[in-house]
Amino acid sequence: MGDVAKDLAAGTVGGAAQLICGHPFDTIKVKLQSQPTPLPGQLPKYAGAFDAVRQTIAAEGPGGLYKGMGAPLATVAAFNAVLFTVRGQLEGLLRSEPGASLTVSQQFVCGAGAGVAVSFLACPTELVKCRLQAQSALATSGPAVAVKYGGPMDVARQVLRTEGGVRGLFKGMVPTLAREVPGNAVLFGAYEALKQYLAGGQDTSSLGRGQLMLAGGLAGASFWVSVYPTDVVKSVLQVDDFKNPKYSGSIDAFKKILKVEGVNGLYKGFGPAMARSVPANAACFLAYEVTRSSLG
Repeated sequence: MGDVAKDLAAGTVGGAAQLICGHPFDTIKVKLQSQPTPLPGQLPKYAGAFDAVRQTIAAEGPGGLYKGMGAPLATVAAFNAVLFTVRGQLEGLLRSEPGASLTVSQQFVCGAGAGVAVSFLACPTELVKCRLQAQSALATSGPAVAVKYGGPMDVARQVLRTEGGVRGLFKGMVPTLAREVPGNAVLFGAYEALKQYLAGGQDTSSLGRGQLMLAGGLAGASFWVSVYPTDVVKSVLQVDDFKNPKYSGSIDAFKKILKVEGVNGLYKGFGPAMARSVPANAACFLAYEVTRSSLG
């Protein structure tokens, strides 16, 4: 197999592992991010992450934690294949000679380039996912609101029909780019730095599975630490009402969240995001490395 095919296969396996481990945490994150700001004197719909889990299971059953998984599952192969393949191709361009290790700064550049590429897949996929995950959090009256969308394809159909066609699926593209480019630069840069630290040098081929999981988990946490407010802005834009929008764009959303809720508003759902990032990215990078190694 060529390097591209190996990265495609290993990226697909890594992405599936990441999704299975992390989706319930992601559901709670989106619910907390997108719940309406309570009126003065009223309590928010969810008191916190554990309350959101409790209410979700009570209202929708355990399957509610996996709501919206169809969209990313359907595209996880493409998303992670692009991410790891573009990164792999950029690694090849930056290597001084075949097989040479890259520096942390070079991995940073590779991650940023991969982030640009995956943004074009991430934006429509996450719009569909967020609409499904958030519809119960946004419901204010009657069961009809809570079942506005019947599934991923229904979300896509409604957006294409009523929100400007294909352009509607790319709502939130600016904050998606602002999340994926620096986030993946930090992710892959941190992953390489941690591997080299654990290996005691640039040759990381002898690292064990536990060390790879540790490096991957901590690198995943660094992704969210570096870009979380951008993710909040992306989520509120993607679930905003098309006919009666609260926000005119990314900057407006950022300003309004900051004005109404303060800095804490830009970190809604941060706990579940961090709780998800460590095991999900540990699983992703381990699955990628093991698969890639097994392919030669």
